Parts: sequence; C-alpha cells; structure tokens
Amino acid sequence: MKRSEIKRRPLSDTALANLEPDTKEYREQDGNGLYFRVKPDGQKSWQLRYKTPAGKWSWMGLGGYPEVSGALARQKAAELRSDAAEGKNPIVTKQARQAAELEANNSTFEAMAREWHSSRIKSWDAGTAKRVMGALERHVFPTFGKRLYTSILSMEWMGLLRGMEQQGILEQMSRVRAYCKDVYDLARVTGRAVNNPLEGVHKFLSTAKAENYAHVSLEELPALLRAIRSYPHAKDVQLGLRLLTLMAVRPSELREARWEEFDFDKKLWTIPVERKGRKKGLEHLVPLSRQAVEILNELRPLTDAYPLLFPGRSDRTKPRSDTVFLMALRRLGYEGRQTGHGFRHIASTILNEHEFDADHIEAQLSHKAPGVRGIYNKAQYLTQRTTMMQWYADHLDRLEQGNVVQGHFGKVN
Repeated sequence: MKRSEIKRRPLSDTALANLEPDTKEYREQDGNGLYFRVKPDGQKSWQLRYKTPAGKWSWMGLGGYPEVSGALARQKAAELRSDAAEGKNPIVTKQARQAAELEANNSTFEAMAREWHSSRIKSWDAGTAKRVMGALERHVFPTFGKRLYTSILSMEWMGLLRGMEQQGILEQMSRVRAYCKDVYDLARVTGRAVNNPLEGVHKFLSTAKAENYAHVSLEELPALLRAIRSYPHAKDVQLGLRLLTLMAVRPSELREARWEEFDFDKKLWTIPVERKGRKKGLEHLVPLSRQAVEILNELRPLTDAYPLLFPGRSDRTKPRSDTVFLMALRRLGYEGRQTGHGFRHIASTILNEHEFDADHIEAQLSHKAPGVRGIYNKAQYLTQRTTMMQWYADHLDRLEQGNVVQGHFGKVN
C-alpha cells in the first residue's frame, strides 16, 4: 500500500500492516502528535512528537510495530500527553510506567533472579542463601535489577563484571557471574529466554586464583609487616590487617566476625556453621595467640558497642566492604602483590617450611582433605594448632623486628 492511498486517520489496521517502505524513511501522522514511522528496510515503529518542559519540541519512541498495535500506541500517547500537560517530563513517566509494567509481569532481572533464588534455597543452608542474595543485591540489582532481563546484552554483562575485576574482588566476581548465568539458564529452560548472554563470558575475565591469592615473597614479608603496623588511615582496618597476618583466616570470615564468637578466657574464636555456609558442616575453631588477643583488646573500645568487629560506616549492622582490606593494601603500595587471602598462603608456606604437621596446617586453614579421608577426618587438632599459631605469631614479631634470617631450618620447638 502506497502512502498516497491512505484514506483516513487514525490509521487503520490494514494501512499499518500494508504500508510499503520508500527509498527514504518517512512518518505518517496518526493524530494528536502520534506518528507511524516506516524505514527503507521495512521496519515500522511509533513515535510521539511532544513539547518538553523547557518548551522545545522532541520525539519519543513508543515501540515497534506490530508488537505495539495502533490501539496500544494511542493509549501510550494519550498518557504521555497528559503527563506533559501537567508539567511532567514524559521521558521520566514513560520509564516509570515501563518499570512498573516489567515488575507486574515478573520480567525484570531482579524478579527472575529472586525466582531462581527461591528455586535453589532448599538445597542451601541459611548462610549460603543469605550470601548469594546479598551478592546480587550489592553488585547486580543496582545496575540491572529493573531491566528487562532479555534486553541485557553480553557486552553489558562484561562491563559489569570487568568493573568488579578492576576492584580486585575476583572471587566475588566469579561467583556473581555464575549466579547470573544460572538465572538465565532457568529462564531458558522454562521457555522465557532463548539465549544466555553470560555464556562464554568467563573466557575473557581474569580468574580469581591468580589475583586473589597474590602474596609477597618471604624476603619481602618483614617490610610488609612494618608497613601494616604504620598504616596511617582507619585504625580498625590497621588492626584487621594485623589479625589477618596472624590467624590465616579468610578475609570474609574476619570481616563478618561478631564479638559474641570470641571467648577471651579460652583464647578461642568460634566461627559458626551458619556463617558462610561452611561445607565441612562443622564450626571452625581458631586459637588466639597472645598477640591476637592484644590486638582484639585494642579493637574493642572502637567497635564493641556493635555486634560486628568491623561494622560498616553507613550501616553498623552490616560488615565493612568486601574490598576494605584489599584497598588498604593498595594504599600501602602492595597492589597486585598482596591480598587479604594471600596471608593464608604465606602462613601455609612458613609453617610447612618449618615442618609443622600438614594436618594441623590444613585444619588451621579450614581445608577439607580430599576423598574418603576428608569425609571421616573431623579432627581440628586444637591443642597442636594453639602451639603452632603461637609460634607463628612470635615468628612474625621477630620478622617485623628484623631478628630473623630467612631460611629452611626445620621446625622450632
């Protein structure tokens, strides 16, 4: 159907379906500022010509045809003209309506992710369920939560994940990528998505192990220990870094530690099963060296008014950011050379080189032995680890003071 053959306006459904493209793009007026656009390649869509709050004329797309029918386009145009008449910005109100519509239809990424979370929650313990949703709420929902999940492109996911990569939180980035890929897999197998935009993205991202486990050499360790003690910024962060050097725990375990978990009479920290979804199914017991107790007593006046050892600045009920220790090490000049997780590798290296029992070291690191042995060996070797970690704390003191020559001398008793 040629443009010249149009008999009436608003445009009839027959005219909309049969209008032929021309050598150049053209618009046909439907009425009241609503136009039907036809491109040379045959694509058709709706546009509204409206006056901005600043008094200037502008165009706004209302969707493609036939997805947006004539009746629906006229309804949308009427709503937006009403908004403009009331002095509202039609672009803002259009976005608000789209968001509300997506929410109502459970078509946002957040709605799909929460459905996925609900489908998996029975297979997780409470700690894992909380951690997974917390990661999505922190890293994904602010950017993509209100978006139509099928409209988010692979390149956009790559941008989000590379932003996390640049923050140095590679392990968290890897987990978030896996969670979101699973969300799309659920949408795909239930017929609500055709493709998974996160498929293959991991090939072009850094691996967590390469960066998160970075640590200085033993020759560089004394200088690092002295740098940490002189950390000039937040006192609680300085004390936290010192605790990481002494206890060989995961940075997340220390960040989320609560004062109620510490028994200062027994010099023992009990990390409960409920926290971090411990796969061994056991609470993890961490003996406290004399030095660790001294640091904790120094920290107490700063934060023991709150449940957490390291409460967040804006919300005291939540722990410090998951990058807090990494950023502190960067400020000290150790970017790419030392991470919070890397202190566990330093401890493992030193304790193994001094011939401490491998089972005691692995128990301190809360590692599960492979195979059948890992299933049946539930020992935590607390007495032996208490002695071992006191030796280790004394050894670090000597390194910091420059009273130790590095070498392979066997275990010190």
